[in-house]
Parts: sequence; structure tokens; C-alpha cells
Amino acid sequence: MTTLTLLPQPRQIAILEGIQAITTGRRILLQGDTPGALLFTAQRLQQALRVHAGVDWELTATDEGPLGAIGITLCIRPGASTYIQGYELSIKDEQIIVEAISAIGVFYGVCTLIQILEQAGRQLPCLNISDWPDFVARGVVLDISRDKVPTTETLHELIDMLASWKINQIQLYTEHTFAYQNHPDVWAKASPITGQQILELDAYCRERFVELVPNQNSFGHMERWLKHERYAPLAETHDWFDTPWGLRLKGPFSLAPEDPGSLRLIQSLYDELLPHFSSHMLNVGCDETIDLGQGRSKAICEAKGKGQVYLDYLLNIYRLASDRGRIMQFWGDIIIEHPELIPELPKDVIALEWGYEANHPFADHSQRFASSGIPFYVCPGTSSWSTIAGRTDNAITNIRNAAEHGLANGAIGLLNTDWGDSGHWQVLPVSFLGFAAGAAYSWAYAANKSIDIPQVVSYHAFDDPTGAMGRVAYDLGNVYRAIGMEPGNSSALFWVLQELPGELIHPMPQIELDFETALVTIDQAMQPISNARMRRADAAQITQEFEHTARLLRHACRLGQLVQDGDTDPAGSAARRKLLDQDMREIVREYERLWLARNRPGGLPDSVARLEKVRERYRA
Repeated sequence: MTTLTLLPQPRQIAILEGIQAITTGRRILLQGDTPGALLFTAQRLQQALRVHAGVDWELTATDEGPLGAIGITLCIRPGASTYIQGYELSIKDEQIIVEAISAIGVFYGVCTLIQILEQAGRQLPCLNISDWPDFVARGVVLDISRDKVPTTETLHELIDMLASWKINQIQLYTEHTFAYQNHPDVWAKASPITGQQILELDAYCRERFVELVPNQNSFGHMERWLKHERYAPLAETHDWFDTPWGLRLKGPFSLAPEDPGSLRLIQSLYDELLPHFSSHMLNVGCDETIDLGQGRSKAICEAKGKGQVYLDYLLNIYRLASDRGRIMQFWGDIIIEHPELIPELPKDVIALEWGYEANHPFADHSQRFASSGIPFYVCPGTSSWSTIAGRTDNAITNIRNAAEHGLANGAIGLLNTDWGDSGHWQVLPVSFLGFAAGAAYSWAYAANKSIDIPQVVSYHAFDDPTGAMGRVAYDLGNVYRAIGMEPGNSSALFWVLQELPGELIHPMPQIELDFETALVTIDQAMQPISNARMRRADAAQITQEFEHTARLLRHACRLGQLVQDGDTDPAGSAARRKLLDQDMREIVREYERLWLARNRPGGLPDSVARLEKVRERYRA
């Protein structure tokens, strides 16, 4: 085997002549001052050998015994690498050696070795690999506040997959979906994650060298709290306010920064949430405070400036985090609008520079944080949300842009985000492509920037060696381009379903959209699915999820055609509405079934209600 499809592609790999045969009766040697630190890693390798090579190799901490009995050596050795997360992997001379200066380095070497085993079985190619990451932190944010709270089983499976791609940070974006014992009204219907479940998940992550970072929004995006009578007095406003996107929204949305009760609330949340996490970091959010200065803080914002009012509140949050021994992460979208204030930030925070379009100015914004000496992550996204099927081209270019300019400007991490705006309609596997791209580009950008994304996703996300499933995900995720209009941070077909008939695409002008081409493109994208040979335990579920996704896209196309055709044929329109109503009724039933296969029930009624609004149009 001279070619391997690895995720991420190692920084340096040399394929040598010869084959290393995996034979029975050998052992795996754990070497180092504390061999027990390698036990979990060795057990993963042991299981991979059983499954992919058909051998059962015993673990040992000594090389005593017959000559040649040691088949694989996992070694922590000073000088093995100059990078704490780096590793060396050698397959040659009847020996397989993974060595590093740390247990995490050995774990990453074994992740690569397991991927080779998955493809080569008992006949491994001889090779040398020298590998280490570009970014110290390579993370994923999962939105658990926009209706979908994954089951523990779903989280475990996803963490296993991401850890095998050398992702080392996970955040669960939280507004109201942690089971705060002092605030039960807020999460009563949300099927939240409990304290015990966080403790268990934290331990699960640590075994896989993943840091579970606590995440609690602390300023904006607090509407799930402020709508309750107990917290309503803390709102910036309950009236209408303007947004940067030209829309008017009705509060509540953000906490009032000058109200002492706002900080008391956040303090109580931190005191209850943080003890469940071993991480010394905390993402406090504080993004999109779009109503700031339009309600209770109007006078103080006019007097001091909106940016200064924001910074003053952020510094209060910083003190709450610091007093609890946490390094504060915060979303950088508001402070970047006031670059003169960036130097006033404490030098031990981590700014999260986020942006989700292919052309987001990561270069300019990264330079602003870097020149002020503020540590920062670049934060692109999977482009899955508000799309149904994703935005493949945008996701790849967005993540690549973040990695390139973050690396050039000294970012210490890349945090890939996966949101669930407006009902979290996309199924989880739609996000696999973006997760894979983020893992690849954040590990070693130069070695991975030209990888074959469909092939890599097929192998390592869908466990489909045919390449078919990766191609389906890639092409279905590009349907958004076929309709002739590309709204920001979303897809046109998504808005066809979300908006009222008279507001076909929000917030863009009414133009003729090419729904017929989109229908053809959907069918073409789905053709390879019958050729897929996924070996995942949930292969049937994934197939059904993509078939459901395609059906929802087709429904959006037919609704769009109905709206564009108008009422020129009332009898024909009535017949079409009846068929669409029946189709949506069946879609909703399948949507509920698929949701419950991976997620808790709490947010399902709210999400389904958005689909039921589509049916209301057909009965009008």
C-alpha cells in the first residue's frame, strides 16, 4: 500500500519499501516512567488489532520473554519529539514503534496507527511518520441550546470520532440547558444535561485527551432566562430593538449591564456549573449584544460609549472567572468593533475571533488581537446551521481561511463551531464534513490544505471505503449554490421553509429562484448513496437521515415553485397544496423519529412547531 487516506494527514510521512505483517502471539509493550499512563491508549490499539487484523496481543510493561515477542512498542521518552503533542511512528524491521515525550503524543501516534490498520489490515506498509500540530488547541463547539440536547450516547460517539482526529477541546454551548438546581424553571422542559452527566462526560473526555471546557453565555443570548418572571427585570429591554442585519426584533435578549442583579445571576451560575469541570478555562460567551444601548443602558452608552459599557461589563465577568481560577474565553465580535479598546483587555484572556463566511476577515482581525498581545483562537464553522444540508464550499473555504490566517498571526487555537439556529433542523451527520475539515486544517495546515475532502470524510466519518457516502455529503451540501441566490450564514431553501409566503427569502429581495435546477441537483447528489458500504453501527440511521434531508430540500423547492407561480391556476394550486401538506405531515413524523434516535426530547416540540408552520400555509 503506497497511499493512505489519513485524517489529519501527518506533517511528514515517508513510505518505505516492504510490508510489515501482523502475526499472532505477540505483545504490546508500554514503556516509560509511568506505563499506566498509556493503558487506555494501548487498550484502544489492542481492540483495533482484534477488529482489523484478527489478532489478540497482550499488553505488557516489560520486554522480558522470547526474542521477537514484542510487536508494538508505545514509549514515552525524553527527546522523542520537541513538541508536547508530537509523535514519531515507525513501521519497519519487524517492529512498530510509537514514541513521544508525553502520553498525549503517544495517543495521537496510536490514532494514526489505528487508521493505517483500518485500511491495511494485517499487511501494514513500512513507513516513518514525524508529526505534530500547528495549533495547540483544536476544538469543536456543539450547540446544545437551540433545541437539540444530544443523548449521552451521541456525545460519547462524537467525542470518540473527534478525538481519533486529534481534536483536543470540546465545548457544549449553553444558554439554559444545564440543570441548575437553583434555577429549575429555566430548563424545566429542555431535557438538560445534569451535573452528574457533566462529571461523567468530563472523565470520558480526559481519557481521550480532550478538554471539556465549560461554556455559559453571560450577556447576550439570554432570552431563555429573561422571558421568565423571576429574571425579566434583568433584561436590557422587552421592547423592539434594531439589529445589525436590518431587522427589528422584540426583547428580551441581553442582560442589562448596569444592573447589579445581572452579575449576581452570572455569579450564581458559575458557582454551580464550574465545579463539574476539570478544565481551567471558561467560555463566558458575551457575543452579539445587539440590543445594548437600546433599552436600560441607553443613557450610560451615550455618555461613555457603547464599547466602553461593553468592556466594563466584560471586565466584571473576567473578575468572576478569575476569582474561580478560570482563564476566560469570550467571543470577540463586539470588542473587534472597538479596536481602540482591545489593548485594555487583560493579557490572560482568550479572545475567540469568529466568522462564518468564506471571506471573513480573519487576517485583519487576527492582526488586531495579535498586535495588542491578546491570546486568541480563530473560530470558523461547519456551515451546517440554517441550511438543512450544509454549505460545503463555504465551510471548507471558511475553515481553511481561519487556519491559514490564524497560523500566520499566532493564534493559539482553532475552535470549529456547529450551531443550531432556528430549530436545529440539520441532522448531525451533515456536520461531519465541517468537523473533518476543521480537524485536518487545524492539525497541519500545509499538509492538509489540498486533501480530498469527500474521500477523507467517507473513510473517517462514515467508515465507507467506497467513497460514496462522503460524496453524497459533499454534493448535497452544495445544493445551496444551485438555486441562484446565496444568503449569508444560511441557505435560500432553508428560508423558503422558515418564512411566510410573502417573505420568501429573508432578508433579500424577491427574485426568480431556480428551483428546478435545485431539484435536479438534489437527485444527482443522492445517486451514490445506494453504493455506500458504511461499516458504522448506525449506518442505516445515517442513510435515513440523508434521505430525510434530501426530502426536506425537495419540499422547499416545491413550496418555492408554488409561491413563485402565484394563483394563476387556483384549482391546480389547491391540489399542489394538498400534496405538499401530506408530504410535510410525513416529513414531520420522520423528523421526530430521527431526532429521538440521537437527541433528548426536550427541545423537539419547539423545533417541530417551525415545521408545522409550513403546513399552515397549505391550509390558508
